[in-house]
Amino acid sequence: QVQLGESGGGLVQAGGSLRLSCAASRLTFSRYVMGWFRQPPGKEREFVAAITWSGGSTYYADSVKGRFTISRDNAKNTVYQQMNSLKPEDTAVYYCAARLGSYVDTRVYEYPYWGQGTQVTVSS
Repeated sequence: QVQLGESGGGLVQAGGSLRLSCAASRLTFSRYVMGWFRQPPGKEREFVAAITWSGGSTYYADSVKGRFTISRDNAKNTVYQQMNSLKPEDTAVYYCAARLGSYVDTRVYEYPYWGQGTQVTVSS
């Protein structure tokens, strides 16, 4: 059973930064595309960013482009998301997700494996 565990969430003021981490286990990590999604209060889960197995390709939602950076360390089975210039509208539960394959996908249902989520709250 694939396991994903997020950490690094918290409360931050607008304009601040946070770095999320997601540790994966029980999978051949380098074979998986890794993604970050978020679910704002009262809204549906949405795509944030994704990275291919090699880290050679990344893709971002327009709302975070230029502010968030996704990266991975295959030796540590960990994916990261550096979040800068945070805004109150970035407040959400952030989830990491994994899908076997070689290309990025932004659709929630394409990712069979999910972490439990970590809360990010940005105050104005």
